Amino acid sequence: MSTINLHSPSLYINRELSQVEFNRRVLNECLSMEHPLLERVKFLAIFSSNMDEFFMVRVSGLKQQVLLGITDRPADGLTPREQLLAIYRSITRLFAEAMDIWQHKLLPELEANGIHILCYNELKRSQQKRLRDYFEREIFPVLTPLAFDPGHPFPHISNLSLNLAVEIHDPTTDEIRFARVKVPATLPRLVPLKPIDPDELLTPTVQKFVWVEEVVAANLDRLFTGMEIRAAFPFRVTRNTDMEIQEEEADDLLLTMEENLRQRHFGSVVRLEIAEETPEAIRNILMTNLQISQYDVYTTNGPLGLSSLWQLHRLELPELKDTPLFAATPQTLRAENIFAAIQKQDILLHHPYDSFLPVIEFIETAAEDPDVLAIKQTLYRVGSNSPIVRALMRARENGKQVAVLVELKARFDEESNIEWARALENAGVHVVYGLIGLKTHCKLSLVVRRERDGIRRYVHLSTGNYNGSTARMYTDLGLFTAREDIASDVTEVFNYLTGYSRQREYRKCLVAPVNFREKLLAFIERETSFGADGYIFVKANSLVDAPIIRALYRASQAGVKVDLVIRGICCLRPGLPEVSENIRVISVIGRFLEHSRIYYFQNQGEPDLYLGSADMMPRNIDRRVEVMFPIEDATLREEIRERIMKVYLQDTAKAGELQADGTYLPLSTQVGDGEVLFSSQGWFVNGRSTP
Repeated sequence: MSTINLHSPSLYINRELSQVEFNRRVLNECLSMEHPLLERVKFLAIFSSNMDEFFMVRVSGLKQQVLLGITDRPADGLTPREQLLAIYRSITRLFAEAMDIWQHKLLPELEANGIHILCYNELKRSQQKRLRDYFEREIFPVLTPLAFDPGHPFPHISNLSLNLAVEIHDPTTDEIRFARVKVPATLPRLVPLKPIDPDELLTPTVQKFVWVEEVVAANLDRLFTGMEIRAAFPFRVTRNTDMEIQEEEADDLLLTMEENLRQRHFGSVVRLEIAEETPEAIRNILMTNLQISQYDVYTTNGPLGLSSLWQLHRLELPELKDTPLFAATPQTLRAENIFAAIQKQDILLHHPYDSFLPVIEFIETAAEDPDVLAIKQTLYRVGSNSPIVRALMRARENGKQVAVLVELKARFDEESNIEWARALENAGVHVVYGLIGLKTHCKLSLVVRRERDGIRRYVHLSTGNYNGSTARMYTDLGLFTAREDIASDVTEVFNYLTGYSRQREYRKCLVAPVNFREKLLAFIERETSFGADGYIFVKANSLVDAPIIRALYRASQAGVKVDLVIRGICCLRPGLPEVSENIRVISVIGRFLEHSRIYYFQNQGEPDLYLGSADMMPRNIDRRVEVMFPIEDATLREEIRERIMKVYLQDTAKAGELQADGTYLPLSTQVGDGEVLFSSQGWFVNGRSTP
């Protein structure tokens, strides 16, 4: 028996630094020539958006811990202060890499393809005149200059807003003054410079843009009449947006959430982004009034807030984007009524390669079917203009019992979910908001139907949200089934969510926080008992939970082969002698966001295979309602093992293998000369022939 202490901090990767490493791999997709140009630009926008969220939630949480004097250490042993310092060092370099990619890789390629991002100062006089006219018409009316002096308090800088710090000389008093001008988010970040010259009209494929903050800065004389504009420097603030909700004290969770959303714009500042050339005096004004230290300041020599590059991805230039994916509908769902098809057999959908339309049809058919008595549904992130929500409202209009759990605490989707909750309530739907202290993350639909032989229940369970937009971008797995034992479990989960049930045992499903941890550890321990004959496969978004990591270490020490496909955060260190030599961790980042979760335990040829919404994180296991559902049909189990699990493990094009030091080694660098790279996502897109 090994005497290695599995609680040693040296065996764990820090959660936050692992997330930074994930975003480094997202950024590296900007350099992958497998992606068309505008898709690579899109990855830079995603990277920027991810880093905004990282500061708003993760960095802000660490800063709060420091302020409160909390010194608790995670499994890796770093205090909150030590983590912040390590994050600053790592991210400073990462931001520099991102700007280098934008300026020296993507910008030249955009120009070569007729997309020009121009500097205002380099424009012809006629072009500047056109932008002056645009400024007068579209921008000037919505700008509000805010002075800062003894008579004017420092203005509130809202989260993620783009601003100009303006240095003004008053010729009357000979004083230097400071003002702030906010660039409204309602304006396009990249202002199109429409052609008027004959030579420009002859080449309509050429598109020219100017950053809106440069247009504002060049026309500040219209805002400060009679003053001399010395300079203007862009800056951007990121605030703490991780809301704390005292649910136990809330009389009405819906109203509490609305009030918290209003307060989100006023959270403490966790990051200030400024232009590199910003003078020290202005930098000090901002730091002092925003109450931040030098470690909260990030300088750049390019545009701020590159998440706005989504605007370029929306250009009508299909030749610079991915070829559209035409999702398939399984043959079993084409020939007959969806309920008849589900009654015959379990049906697996693999999105986005399989169409999401059958899921919408399932709810729409139930809404109109006179034999359907009731529909129950969980909604986490449904997006705007949701056909599923509209179908649920129609079902209620048609006299059916409809109960919907809307999770109001779905981060950054709170406003959308509040709107849908009110619309559903106005339609007469029974709407509940979940359990106190728990976030409802499971994805469940239940349809109760009267048939000749009695009442029958039809169920859809999924790893992903009921959102038709994300279903085209996220990889997820969904199951239609009429199995009575699974339907009974789902019914009891809904009773748990909407009533006062204290259900502790389920027939088939694993339910967090009730029994998921206990069952998962039991599966790992069982494989551990088989030694070298054991095998574990897990595909998930994140692996953070220390007890589960220790269980996997013990399995590896016993000789169990463990394959982990972890897209994002992974705190387990693979390849450590006598600890994790039998554990391999890969991450696949490509055109689609890997979002499906698969838990497979070989069990000496009688495998247990579960799909669901849960990652191996304390929040999922202990503080969320999650449902992991079994795949009982032998044919579907074989399909998942042979045509999904093994396909990911063969990826050499988009996979990176986690090293013991927390970095990732692209598997493309391990392929021999002349050997063709294999992309799992490409294989799924191209018809799923033999890999």
